[in-house]
Amino acid sequence: MSDTQNTEQPQVDLETISPELRQVIEFDQVPEAMFNMVVSIHEVSEEAVREAWDGLPASAQNVLDNFEQFHALISVSQAFAGINVMEEFPTLNLPEGMSDEEKEEYRAQLLDQVLHNCVKDMVKQIKKARRDAILKKDFKEVFIK
Repeated sequence: MSDTQNTEQPQVDLETISPELRQVIEFDQVPEAMFNMVVSIHEVSEEAVREAWDGLPASAQNVLDNFEQFHALISVSQAFAGINVMEEFPTLNLPEGMSDEEKEEYRAQLLDQVLHNCVKDMVKQIKKARRDAILKKDFKEVFIK
């Protein structure tokens, strides 16, 4: 019985994470079972997300108040996209001769591509929001207390 308890991940206390990430989690009503995933993605994706943010024109960066808001939005988006990929993976028609190692490599590549696309999509949406008052309001609404 202790083996199952040892594999359980510690519960994420929303008070210990960034206020921006907490706001997105609460706004999007992220299920508690996903908190660890969201926080993990948030921690490991910062460098790549920072590069995307730094590549945005100032007018697009001004849609949000700061990088932390952008990073939080992407982290939650990536978590939901990652869950979808993992749920769909068993239904993919992979070649019969594919080894378990090749399947794992394919899954990793697929997941990586999906997470990368989340960043690209968010960049596109932020740029679009510069000229779309409704979309801009939608972005800002997440962070209104």
